[in-house]
Amino acid sequence: MQKRVVITGIGGICGLGNDVPAMWDAMRAGRSAIGAIENSSLHDLKVKVGSEVKALPDHGIDRKQLVSMDRFSLLAVIAAREAMRQSGLTAHADNTYRMGAIIGVGVAGFETIEENYRAILVEGRNRAAIFTVPKVMPGAAAGQVSMSLGLRGPVYGVTSACSSANHAISTAVDQIRLGRADVMVAGGTEAPLVWGVLKGWEALRVLSPDTCRPFSADRQGLSLGEGAGMAVLESYDHAMARGATILAEIAGVGLSADASDIVAPTVEGPEAAMRFCLADAGLNPEDVDYLNAHGTGTKANDQIETAAIKRVFGEHTRSLSVSSTKSMHAHCLGASGGLEMVACVMAIREGIVPPTANFREPDPECDLDVTPNTARERKVRSAISNSFAFGGTNAVLAFKAV
Repeated sequence: MQKRVVITGIGGICGLGNDVPAMWDAMRAGRSAIGAIENSSLHDLKVKVGSEVKALPDHGIDRKQLVSMDRFSLLAVIAAREAMRQSGLTAHADNTYRMGAIIGVGVAGFETIEENYRAILVEGRNRAAIFTVPKVMPGAAAGQVSMSLGLRGPVYGVTSACSSANHAISTAVDQIRLGRADVMVAGGTEAPLVWGVLKGWEALRVLSPDTCRPFSADRQGLSLGEGAGMAVLESYDHAMARGATILAEIAGVGLSADASDIVAPTVEGPEAAMRFCLADAGLNPEDVDYLNAHGTGTKANDQIETAAIKRVFGEHTRSLSVSSTKSMHAHCLGASGGLEMVACVMAIREGIVPPTANFREPDPECDLDVTPNTARERKVRSAISNSFAFGGTNAVLAFKAV
């Protein structure tokens, strides 16, 4: 019998707030953080809206570490520290090699990349900044988290576009199940609100000009955001032995690939990932009360995800509460799964299903109960979180109450 893996701490930062209590308060209220981007020079972009962290909290990170960190790593460390504080764990000589970190990111280090391109190509400087390479590498966030918290077990980065956080969490679950670690910090982080990244997304013609309206008939596309969401994972036995408060159990994971198109999703890939997740968790479709949808707000994605959900959940689809919290924190790419993990854990803890904000018109092709605009009280025994990415990589997590 495989080891049970539980969550004993969560942390987060995004446009909704600088910690989990502030984020969850905004989610419960259905407040959207999507608006005009203020902290970046966006030049000639057509779309200048997103969800940004307006002001960083007083994080207390040592300056010597701070100068070697891109923004995506900084957000990861802030969220990881919050999760670790809640867990009550600290690394010391006896446990440091049994504690690790796996952090997902979609587009790493673009704040640093853009600063250096401008310095060299526009301002005429003849060299890049000294910490450019360690700041931009995709594994930097995991390394910075390990240094900040003193973790010397399995530590590395994961990148699979918008599925990165769920892949990181699922991989951390595997480390514990395989006995390579007792404790893992896992999640995702992203800081994509820079000109070059936004210019690329603008070219894809999938950005909404105003806000994100998942599953609404008048949806016009996705909105990008920045943030990080982290969890402290432990084996159930390790958590019980130290008398930890268990927030939820990661009951199962499901992974699949479309093997079809680099950007266009299929129904079959997401369907397979959800089915694998339920099987791994030992859950029947009717056991799931809440599904946090990938729900990006594009025409195709929302229709395809709806079709996949209906295939997997069948008649139970009518009783299933669904929502896309991207309507509030936006699509934070590699961080999205981490933020949505926070939403699932809090839904289980408090019996509240967060809403799909900005919803205006039902779409007959998206005929789910999407919890429009207003949170709903509901006992959530089990929750599913979907992440589907460019490249056709799908990662689904199942959480349940303990």
